[in-house]
Formats: sequence, structure tokens, C-alpha cells
Amino acid sequence: MMLKNLFIILLFSLIGFTSMAQLRVPPLSTSAAFKQTVGLTEFEVQYSRPSARGRKIFGNNNLIPYNEFWRTGANAATKITFGDDVTIEGKQFKKGAYTILTKPSETMWSVYFYSYESTNWTSYVKKEPIAVITVKGIQLQKRKETFTISIDNISIDAADLVLSWEYTDVSISIKVAVKDRVMNTIKKVMAGPGNNEYFQAALFMHETKTDLETALSYIQKVTKNNKARFFEVYREALILNDLGRNKEALTVAQRSLTLSRKAGNNDFVRLNEKLIQSLK
Repeated sequence: MMLKNLFIILLFSLIGFTSMAQLRVPPLSTSAAFKQTVGLTEFEVQYSRPSARGRKIFGNNNLIPYNEFWRTGANAATKITFGDDVTIEGKQFKKGAYTILTKPSETMWSVYFYSYESTNWTSYVKKEPIAVITVKGIQLQKRKETFTISIDNISIDAADLVLSWEYTDVSISIKVAVKDRVMNTIKKVMAGPGNNEYFQAALFMHETKTDLETALSYIQKVTKNNKARFFEVYREALILNDLGRNKEALTVAQRSLTLSRKAGNNDFVRLNEKLIQSLK
């Protein structure tokens, strides 16, 4: 019995030692994932981020030779997902998940888009891409140690997918269908809107320079009320200004200034003072 107990103790000690001895080290290329909303469309990017670690990156005889396929990341195929249909450099793409392979050159990059199927990037090389686009590589002044994918230059209906590493920056233009969708929603909601819907409609139409006369009629349905808020009245002044109705805009801006001071909102106090100065 004593021998049996000793054997059990030794066995568990060995198991514990084996568990403790498992080696864990940080990966050389870390995984990254992020989401970004552009307009009403959600973008999601999953990729690996290699670092230069003293190596020269792009160019013949370097880590990534010119005019050869690159997985555009490390370890696995990069996955880019669009929540709605998008337009990339003028080409239409259905909503869904894609992977990209690239062929860098000294001045131009070819970007190959495929439907995402697996993490194995080499499986895409012999497949027919959905689309191939060519974009210019921009030289960076400051060296980028770690490969980075980002969504930049975001507006209401567009953004750039940016690839950056070493001294190279590549920007891919993406547009989303937002204007028609929002305008259709506005028309439906306007059948029985409240102040918030009128304000949001006027805000969108003003920012996109769409039918400013209608935008003015919407915002004035809100601001005619004595309980109108300073930022709502300020928006009315901006729309009037853009319509060239400066005298009316000045009166409305002065009202917004008074309301901003009363609310203690110094940001809008400054905005109104600047607008009033430009209208005098």
C-alpha cells in the first residue's frame, strides 16, 4: 500500500512538473482586430502585424520582393468584412468577407481581392480574384516599424483602407451607399416625425448639401418652439448662412448665442460669436 501511495505521489508530481514546463513565448507577429463604422456600414479587419526587426522590407532581395504575391500581413490571410455593399476604387463589392493579396512595386501596388474562405493565404494565389485594383505607393518620411492596416480619412460616405509599413503607405478608397438609404428613411419618417427626427434630417441634409431649402423647413419646425435648444438654433443659422440669407442668419445666431450662454456651453458660445462676426 505504501508503494502504491508513493507511486501516485510521484505520478502527480511528474504531471505537475510537465504542466509547469510548458514554454510560452510571445509571437513575433501579433494578431490584431478592429471594427470601424463608415456611414451606416460596419467594417471589420482581422490580420497579423509583423515588425521589421532590423530587416529591409520592400524591394528586390529584401523581405518582400517587388512584383511577387504578399499575404499582406503575417501568419494567415488577412480578413476584411463589409456589413453592406461597398465600392472600392470604383468597383462594386457585395457585403461579406474578403481577403487581399498584394504585389508591391517601387511606385504602384496591385491589390487582389478574393472571397474569404480560409486562413491559408497560399490557397488564394492560383484562384481567380474577384477584382484587382492598382494604387500608388506613397513614401513616408517617418519609418513605420510594424505593419499596420487602418481605416482613415472617414467621411459620411467614404473612407480609406490604409496599408503602412517601413517607408511605404498605400491608400485604397472605399465608398458606402449611405445617401440614398438615409434619404429614403427620412421620407418615411417625415410622415409623422418629432423634433428629433426633423433635426436629424436637417443635420444630414445640411452636411451633405442636399436640398437646403427643405433642410431649413425641417429645422425651423424645431426652432419655432420656445424650448428649442442652442445647438438646434445654431444649425438653423448655419443653413440660412449657406442659403445666402445672412440677415436672417445673424438674428438666429444671436438667439443661439443667448441660449448657449444660458446653458453654459462655452463651445457653442465661441461658435456663435465666430459666426456672428462673419455675418456682420
